[in-house]
Amino acid sequence: MIRKMKIAGALLGAFALTEAGITTYFYRRTMMRSRLKTERTMKMSGTDWSQYIPKMQERKAFLFAQPREDIWQQSEDGLRLHASWIPNDGAKKVVICFHGYTSQGMTDYVGLSDYYLKNGFAMLLVDERAHGESEGKYVGFGCRDRFDALVWIDWVIETCGPEVQILLHGISMGASTVLMTGALGLPLQVKGLVSDCAFTSPKYVFTHVLHSMYHLPAFPLIQISDRVNRRKAGYGLDECNAAREASKIKVPILLIHGSSDTFVPCSMCEEIYRNCPQGTKKLIVDGAGHAESYFKDPETYERTLTEFIGGIII
Repeated sequence: MIRKMKIAGALLGAFALTEAGITTYFYRRTMMRSRLKTERTMKMSGTDWSQYIPKMQERKAFLFAQPREDIWQQSEDGLRLHASWIPNDGAKKVVICFHGYTSQGMTDYVGLSDYYLKNGFAMLLVDERAHGESEGKYVGFGCRDRFDALVWIDWVIETCGPEVQILLHGISMGASTVLMTGALGLPLQVKGLVSDCAFTSPKYVFTHVLHSMYHLPAFPLIQISDRVNRRKAGYGLDECNAAREASKIKVPILLIHGSSDTFVPCSMCEEIYRNCPQGTKKLIVDGAGHAESYFKDPETYERTLTEFIGGIII
C-alpha cells in the first residue's frame, strides 16, 4: 500500500510539473511582449493574405505617403504610448484605430485608410501597449488598453477642439478594446464604435484556441494563467468581457465579423450582439476568415460603414 501511494504521489507530482510547464510555455508566448510573433499569429488566424498582396501594397503606398506625426502619451500606469497622427488637412472628423494582436496601427489599417482619408477623416493609428512603439511588457487584450483608449480620446479632443466628431474602429483585439472602452462612459465627441471580429474576453478566446488548435483542455491552464496574469499584468482573463460590457454602451455600434473565422469564432460576435443596445448594426461577411472581412467584400464593408457613419456623424 505504501509503495502504491508513493507511485501515485510521484505520478501526481509529475503531472503537476507537466501542467506547470505547459502553462508557463503558453503564458509566456501569449502574454509577454518578448515572445510575441506576428508570423505565428497570422498562421493561427488561418487567413490567406497572399491573395491580397497587390491591393495591400497599393494601399500601403498611399497611406505612407500621407503627412503624419508621431504622438506620445502616458498611460495611467506610467507607460509611454505611441500613435501615428494623420491630420488630413485639419479634418474635424477623426477615426481612432485600434489594431489586432501582435500587429500595430500602421499595419492593420493599410486597407481601410483609403476609405477613411478619402471620406474626410483624420486618423489616429494607435499602437496598443506592448505593441509597436508603445511600451509595455504584458499584452493588455483590451482589458488594460481600454484605459489607454481614453487617453487617446482626450488627446484628440484637446488637439482638434470640442467640436470634433470621433469614431472608434477596432480590429480583433482592437475591436474588443473599442467595446470595452465604450462601456466606461465616453465624451460626447465620440459618436460611434466599429468592432471588426472582436472576442468576448481573453479567457474564452484562449479556451477556444486551446481546444481547436492544440486539442488541450482549458483546465487547469486557464485558471493558473489567470492567477499569474493578475499578479504580473494586473488583470484577470475574464475581468473585462466585451459581451458583458456591451450592454453598458450608450453610443451606436456596428459589429462586423467573418462567417468563416476560425480564430475568433463568429459565435462570439453573436453573443456580443445579443447584449448590445437595441439598434446595434451587424454585418456578417460570408466566407471571410479572421480580420478578412474588408478585403473579402470591400464594397459591402464600405457601404455598411457609410450608412452607419451617415447616421451619426455630420
